[in-house]
Amino acid sequence: MRKALLLVLLLLSPLTFAFSEGELITLLQTPKNVQGDFTQQRFLKSLTKPITTQGKFTLLAQKGLLWQMEKPFANQLRVKKDGIMQWDGKQWVANGKMGQAEQISLFLGLLSGDISGLKSQFDMTLGGNAQHWHLTLTPSSLLMKQIFTDIQIQGDNVVKTIVLNEKQGDKTHIQFDHIQQNQPLSAMAQSALE
Repeated sequence: MRKALLLVLLLLSPLTFAFSEGELITLLQTPKNVQGDFTQQRFLKSLTKPITTQGKFTLLAQKGLLWQMEKPFANQLRVKKDGIMQWDGKQWVANGKMGQAEQISLFLGLLSGDISGLKSQFDMTLGGNAQHWHLTLTPSSLLMKQIFTDIQIQGDNVVKTIVLNEKQGDKTHIQFDHIQQNQPLSAMAQSALE
């Protein structure tokens, strides 16, 4: 009787129904586009208050990310596999300081569910289920170990929060709100990403 009860408990345990990396990838890569608002807070060891920026984002599958900061000042960045560019009011201009391939790969991977690209630089621990999952990325590559202690990501059918804990003690917290999927793109997002 005890063996049967133990077997039933094991079969019903959370480990049996664990949320897999494959399921997370499928979940995050399903929408054609994801749009919403973001609030980014940068906590620097040297400052008592965080630096806060707010704006809108558009993630277009297989194309890239449009990051439109509205506060404290307007700034628009386009993140694609070929680099990060800034809108100067007339055209997209490359900024050499922002074009590091590792950062581009990391950011696009975090938002779009391209976990395969992240696996080469991080060890991953995934928990939860499709309605509420959390992913911890612990650096495994020498470069990422020099920058991050870990990265915490949480979400449901989309990424809701990203927390970047840096080696020197700084932290960046990004919260995504008012998220919509598969909605028509704004003219700016369309021209920037398509």
